[in-house]
Amino acid sequence: MSDAVLSAETPTLVLTPSDRAPARARRFLVEQFEELGVGDDFAGRLVVTELVTNSYKHVGFGHIVVRVFPDEAKTVVYVEVWDEGDALPVVRPEDHGATSGRGLPLIIELVQAWGVRPLYETGKVVWVRCAL
Repeated sequence: MSDAVLSAETPTLVLTPSDRAPARARRFLVEQFEELGVGDDFAGRLVVTELVTNSYKHVGFGHIVVRVFPDEAKTVVYVEVWDEGDALPVVRPEDHGATSGRGLPLIIELVQAWGVRPLYETGKVVWVRCAL
């Protein structure tokens, strides 16, 4: 993500893990996409909802941090979700009978790229890159 534009002004949303966190993250993403001039926010809303839900359900403690920012050329936008859990996301094989575990494969189909990077103390950042 070396071409990303981060500054002290990069909007950041800090959430407490709860069932309200995904909806707050969606509203934040919609606001940021509007500010960036992104007309179609469908994929972004789906992505941030899934990532924040995963943090809430699988970590359940600490804070969840959401950031949305463009690359330098403003051709892509990054969505990051930080949490304090050390467990990495797992892409499960397709299982039509499963009642969970379908979100990450769906996200992968909607974005240009995705990844995970550990934080220095504890936790991780799951990021995705979406075309503008």
